Amino acid sequence: MNWNAVYNEWMTNPYFDEKTKAELTSIEENEEELEDRFYRELEFGTGGLRGVIGAGTNRMNIYTVRKATQGLANYIKSQKGEDKGVAIAFDSRRMSPEFAREACLCLNANGIKTYIFDSLRPTPELSFAVRELHCIAGIVITASHNPSEYNGYKVYWEDGAQITPPHDKNILAEVAKVKSYDEVYTMELADAIGKGLYNLIGEDMDDRYMLALKKQSIHPEVIKEMAEDIKIVYTPLHGTGNLPVRRVLKELGFKNVYVVEEQKLPDGNFPTVSYPNPEDPKAFALALKLAKAVDADIILATDPDADRLGVYAKDTKTGEYVSFTGNMSGMLIAEYILRERKAVGTLPDNAALVKTIVTTNMTDVLCEDYKVKMIETLTGFKFIGEQIKLFEENNSYEYVFGLEESYGCLAGTYARDKDACVAVMMLCEVAAWYKKNGKTLWDGMLDIYGKYGFFREDLKTITLKGINGAEQIKAIMEKLRSNPPKTIGGISVNELRDYSTSIGKKLEDGSEYELALPKSNVLYFDMADNCWCCARPSGTEPKIKFYIGVKAGSLEEADELLKKVTGDLMDLVEG
Repeated sequence: MNWNAVYNEWMTNPYFDEKTKAELTSIEENEEELEDRFYRELEFGTGGLRGVIGAGTNRMNIYTVRKATQGLANYIKSQKGEDKGVAIAFDSRRMSPEFAREACLCLNANGIKTYIFDSLRPTPELSFAVRELHCIAGIVITASHNPSEYNGYKVYWEDGAQITPPHDKNILAEVAKVKSYDEVYTMELADAIGKGLYNLIGEDMDDRYMLALKKQSIHPEVIKEMAEDIKIVYTPLHGTGNLPVRRVLKELGFKNVYVVEEQKLPDGNFPTVSYPNPEDPKAFALALKLAKAVDADIILATDPDADRLGVYAKDTKTGEYVSFTGNMSGMLIAEYILRERKAVGTLPDNAALVKTIVTTNMTDVLCEDYKVKMIETLTGFKFIGEQIKLFEENNSYEYVFGLEESYGCLAGTYARDKDACVAVMMLCEVAAWYKKNGKTLWDGMLDIYGKYGFFREDLKTITLKGINGAEQIKAIMEKLRSNPPKTIGGISVNELRDYSTSIGKKLEDGSEYELALPKSNVLYFDMADNCWCCARPSGTEPKIKFYIGVKAGSLEEADELLKKVTGDLMDLVEG
């Protein structure tokens, strides 16, 4: 069926409400817009849905949410999980409460119990709740750090992690089988409540979550000692982090926490930022202004669903605030956990740290120093969460920390997804420890660089929207795959790892070897001198991402080398 036919079906079928039809009528002269809305179904990927809010099959709306949920319900019933139920959370974005409710009522109409939070909550608390309630699955309505026109739908399984094989592929197959809206069930809210299918989650879960967070603290006595001295500026960027972050810091004893007033309250329009992303320096404008006014030691920003953390810290030598990448903040926490848990005798003999393949190689050196097992996964924190489950099943290792370059990490195993709330808590404790020892977080970072090497990383993203964008991204990957560069930035490429075929190839002699990780459309260029590049199309956005990592003898040399390698790689891609 071509897009015109699908559009006409939406305009004539009484299943679709008048508000939806009115929205489509308002753009009936814009054929390009209509084609983009109807040329395909919004793709249900291995994590779920993400797209622009609006009417159409290629948009986030109550109908695409119901359809995806019907596929999930069919899979849950095949696994006999109806009585275990599904936990559901939502963030501050536009339509998040409505999409969460529609997901509940679709599940309820299929005889599946749901447990929905009574108001917005962080994504990691949903991960925690799935395991606390012994649910078969979980759903979070969020588009993470995307612009305000987006929303999304992420699926979790009973281990509390986002779905991984075989469940991701199986759910994907069930969603694909739902061809018609006639196959999608829903029911009235009052009926669902009356039958005991629709249940609310309240403050008791918040209390349990807080207790789990605070258990990760290593030196609560240091926090109490430095509580009056350290100054923290925090912004939730109009998202879900405000209450849990402020609560955990208060209960740990921090006294001087300043919240950016203009960004404190939830607002899906994100009126003070064009892009609510803690990776974006523009998102810190108001926080930096407040930090300078109160002479803060550290500035923290969480994204709308509070699973990722951005950081600035003061450089006392210059008086300026220094931006930390996700690799840098993650390494500060990782090094602190390994060092201090070893010092107090709580670092297990079989301790393991887990990172993704695009996370800093400094992790390898750190783990070697502390005799800790370092395990790599594909990109996506769900694969880190999966490792926790595997460790518990086979009694092989004890998870102590996991991190990814995209500003996400997890200390502890109470959740199985990255958690900005625990990252805030741990980084504030790290800052307190350094301040007690006469140093700033930036001083601490320089100490780590001095000990393990000046590792620096970058990320470049090319956005290619629409029908042609997907073809352009495919062409870029094919170009790099079929004709890999021999040098990038003057540094020789030693190996190409093609995770789509599970084959690694040594470019010098052409010899091949098998890769251990699951298949994925990722190309990794392993280069000389501890440098590397990686190309990966995004699974949730019309983007292709390029990750770059280098190592040099000083910060200045590393930054210069990074600039050179990054520039050359972009020239290769765009040339």
